[in-house]
Amino acid sequence: MTEHLLKILIVGDGNVGKSSFVNRYVSGQFNRTYKMTVGVDFAVKLLNWSDEEKVRLQLWDIAGQERFISMTRIYYKGAVGCIVMFDISSSSSFLSCRLWKQDLDHKAMLPNGDPIPCILVANKCDLAERAVSADTIDRFSRDNGFFTWMEASVKENKNIGEAMRRLVQEIFSVHLKPSQPPPEGSVFPQQDSEFNTGRSCC
Repeated sequence: MTEHLLKILIVGDGNVGKSSFVNRYVSGQFNRTYKMTVGVDFAVKLLNWSDEEKVRLQLWDIAGQERFISMTRIYYKGAVGCIVMFDISSSSSFLSCRLWKQDLDHKAMLPNGDPIPCILVANKCDLAERAVSADTIDRFSRDNGFFTWMEASVKENKNIGEAMRRLVQEIFSVHLKPSQPPPEGSVFPQQDSEFNTGRSCC
């Protein structure tokens, strides 16, 4: 059985649902209480990708506050994929996705110099009031180098697993063929349990 160890980033402004997304994906639970991420949180999830392959994901939830932006180069090191998230009811969180993507493209590259695969996730699609249209998101996604975008609702557990599956699929198909080892720096220590959470403060 082959096991791939992949570091995935979750970025976006504060209060767009990144931590809730990770918690929902890893544990299946939804926490209504907002808890600000300080620096970076991380979690681990093991996927049975096929009969011959397992994928161990290390999910890095990066703080959205401006004072942590200077630390992102350290947090990004070794990452092979990213979710850029915004709140579909907040135009400001959508506009900031351009800055997050530019930061990623400058600091998080694969060994061949290509940007890491990024999926754009429009969270809180369960809300009736939307600040950004699907056409606008689609155009923005194509213009800024996202391989695709997807609406999601952490509250209703909509497209959480699907977004992660699409991202891992893209990593394998474009950059990490199963016969190739992960890029240097993407391997991290084995975990005893199926998932684990931790916190790092800058």
